[in-house]
Amino acid sequence: MTPATSDERAETGSGTYPASDDGSPERDIAFDMARRSLWVFPAWVIVSGFIWGMGGALSSALGYVLVIGNLAAAAALMAWGARTSPVALMGVTLGGFIVRLAALAGIVLAVSPLGFFEPIPIAITILASHLGLLAWEIRYVSLRLAAPGLDLQRPGKEQK
Repeated sequence: MTPATSDERAETGSGTYPASDDGSPERDIAFDMARRSLWVFPAWVIVSGFIWGMGGALSSALGYVLVIGNLAAAAALMAWGARTSPVALMGVTLGGFIVRLAALAGIVLAVSPLGFFEPIPIAITILASHLGLLAWEIRYVSLRLAAPGLDLQRPGKEQK
């Protein structure tokens, strides 16, 4: 089964977006969140470096990598689940959340004995980045009523 093009969706009036390896909405949303975080990340690493020293900067950088990795893993799992079946989608959404949360905790606990580790900046980075990026994306998607890069083409209207 080949995914429907935007022209086919516009002709049929379907608002569904079949997930594909080259353009799944999950991947597009995760990429959009990562792209939006790039302007805050360097500033936060510098601030963390001033407050907590080199350890704070490294811990913040590690936290950022963990957040982006978590979002990418969530997108990949959900894209696979969406292609497989509704039951698989529900399973990887809930099960994947629990596994990814455990993986984040495990990685943080594994690096905590290292000399550079600072718990406060990594905690702030992980919590604020997840909440901030998700809140921003919810606001952005709800304003557009479509995922980034997935504008609906209305019949009779030119695509940008």
